[in-house]
This record gives sequence, C-alpha cells and structure tokens, in this order.
Amino acid sequence: MSDDNAPLRGFTIGVTAARRADEFATLLTRRGAEVVHAPAIRIIPLSDDDELERVTRCIVAQPPDITIATTAIGFRGWMGAAEGWGLADDLAQALGSSRILARGPKVTGAIRAAELREEWSPSSESSAEVLELLLKEGVAGRRIAVQLHGERTEWEPGTDVCEALRAAGADVVPVPVYRWTAPEDLTALDRMIEQIVERGLDAVSFTSAPAVASMLMRAKETGWLEPMLRSLRTGVTAVCVGPVTAAPLTELDVPVSMPHRSRLGSLARHIAEELPRRAVRIEAGGHVLSPRGRCVIVDGTVRCLPPAGMALMRTLVARAGLVVSREELLAALPGGGGDTHAVETAVARVRSALGAPAIVQTVVKRGYRLAVDPEGLSMTVSSSNCNRSRVVDAEFSAVTQQRPQNIDQAPGQGQ
Repeated sequence: MSDDNAPLRGFTIGVTAARRADEFATLLTRRGAEVVHAPAIRIIPLSDDDELERVTRCIVAQPPDITIATTAIGFRGWMGAAEGWGLADDLAQALGSSRILARGPKVTGAIRAAELREEWSPSSESSAEVLELLLKEGVAGRRIAVQLHGERTEWEPGTDVCEALRAAGADVVPVPVYRWTAPEDLTALDRMIEQIVERGLDAVSFTSAPAVASMLMRAKETGWLEPMLRSLRTGVTAVCVGPVTAAPLTELDVPVSMPHRSRLGSLARHIAEELPRRAVRIEAGGHVLSPRGRCVIVDGTVRCLPPAGMALMRTLVARAGLVVSREELLAALPGGGGDTHAVETAVARVRSALGAPAIVQTVVKRGYRLAVDPEGLSMTVSSSNCNRSRVVDAEFSAVTQQRPQNIDQAPGQGQ
C-alpha cells in the first residue's frame, strides 16, 4: 500500500472517544494507522436520569424566557428522554415560547430537527460569545434554561456560564442533559496514559472537553500528570476536534493541532495530513529513517521494534550523530537496571529488526551513535511543530563539536 493511499502507515494513534469511536477508528485505519482505543468517559443514559426528568417537568411548568442550547447530542437526547416520559410535546411548547440561542451549527441542526427555531448562533461556536451577548443585553429577572455539557471540572478554563448569569441577576435553570463519569474499568485509560508517557503513541485524539478533563484527572490521580504533559508538549501530538475541546490542554501549555471544521471526518483528514508533515526523517548509514511511536520506517518499509528497541532508538535519534554512552542508553531502557550488557543485547536486536546494521554504529569504549555524518547532518522537522523543533535543535547543536572517534567499521560485529 503506497503512502498516498495510506498516509498514516506506521503511525499509532490513541482514540479517547466514547461515542462513534468505531466510526472514527475506521476513518484512521483506512488511512493506514494503528489505533489504540481507550474511552476516557462514560456517558450516563438520559432516560435513567432522575435529575433531568425533574428539571424537565419544572421547565414545562414554568417555561424559560431564554434557552441556551450547547450540544447536538445533548439536545437530541433531551428530546428523546422527554418522549419516554410522555413530555415531548409539552417540552417543545415550553422551549418554543422562549428565545433559543444555539452555541453552534450542530446543535442548530438538532433544534430544527425538533421543529424549533433558534434566534441566534455565534460564528465562533463559543458559549462565551453567547454569554457576552446576554450580559450586554441585560438578564436581570429573566428565567434562563442552560443546557449543560457535563460537569465543570478544574481543567476547564473560562467563566462558568451559569454563575455569570446568576451574578447578573438571572434565574438560571441548569439542564444536565450530558452527564459523564470516568469509565467503570480504567485499565485501558491507564494503559493509554502510560503509552503517552512512554511515547508509544504518535498522537492522541480528543473529541470532547470532558474526555480531556477525564484523562487529566486520571493522570493526576495516578501520579502521571506531569510526565504525560511533558510527552504531550515534546513528543506525542495532541489532536482535538475543535477549540472548545482543546481549551483544557491549551491552558496547560500543551500545543494542540485541530482541523478548521469541528467535524469527525475533518479531524481524521487533518490527522492524515498533519502527522506525516510533522514526521522526522534522518539519513543514517546510507538509509532514510523516520521514527514512529512503535516502529521505524526504513527506506519506506515499516520495521516494528519492541519497547526496549524503540526506547533505544528514540534516545539515539534525539542525539543523532552524537555518541551516547552505554550508561545513558541503559537509563533509557524500560526497567533500567545496572548491567550494560542489556544495552548490547538491545542494540543487536535493533540492528536485526531494522534490517540495516550500519544504521547504529559502535564507538569503541564510548557507546553508540546513529551513523550520521556531522558535516552533512540534516533532519526534516516541520517548522510548525515548534516545541519539538526546539528540542531537536538543542540536541543537535553540539553535533559538529563532538566528532566521534574510533568508530567500529564493522557494526554488525560490535555491540
């Protein structure tokens, strides 16, 4: 399969979606990706939500002056749950008598599907802009129903819409149409967090802000938050469906990539364009290398390596052309230990797996290096990937100042 037909060949991508995960995974695998799925949230069925039923009956009994609709899935689910409670017509009548403000085009479609009409929707698809409009108009004494899109967490930046409206004198009715909790089984999520820390993923994708918040909360609980954030800032690409989803990561100084349109298909296309563009390519030992999360592309062929081999390659690539001591490489291997013979074994296995032993050279009594000529060292790194470029540049700045000596000319025989 050619790279044109499979631009994500060799890339491993984490998918955190709870909804439409299979559909999204298919869009990625068709482009050649390996997908790791770990739902970051569990959505509570609305029909089982006693609190939503109570709020719905209150709205029917006392219709709001203004309704703020924020998500399509939430609005559709609310109308569907009301149908089950025998309240669909009464709810539609109550909402239809109010001014309906829609956060974006997807929820606008859900409103119209319910045979209701929105009065206004911001081009930014931001709740902040809806809030700005209402505060400018004045909301004192107005009854406002606000469709929530999950419980607010410490990871969500910006102003709480309900609190801001209350502070301005409004009678606010929060509508909990989208409630989520952490998954009942956290095994897959914990493993994905570890893979991010270990840089075993090339990218991790998010399709909702609650999914981001849930992963951050779990990483904090397990003591992996800072290592995970460090990997997301310098090695693993965070890809979000839109700015609302990206906000918690942006607040933590994590660079985020996103499509121009907040749609699942657009997200898949964006990943297929962005990851190959960001890929690092190095010429070493007469071969072209492009390391991934779980493999190395050598002259266009995918070469899969075990975790120890990938840890060794990541260390050598980060210091391409420099000699890396056995002690440094041992520290990079999973499990570490105190026996540098583990490094020799790992190097031998890497050479065999790459199918090109000359890529990794032995420098007698000093360590190992990628067989890159310091005089002609070149690495292709996207200029848009600023954080990663700075890391690479810092590592490479000393290359021409440290020319390796006593290189074993028969790397297949040396360890």
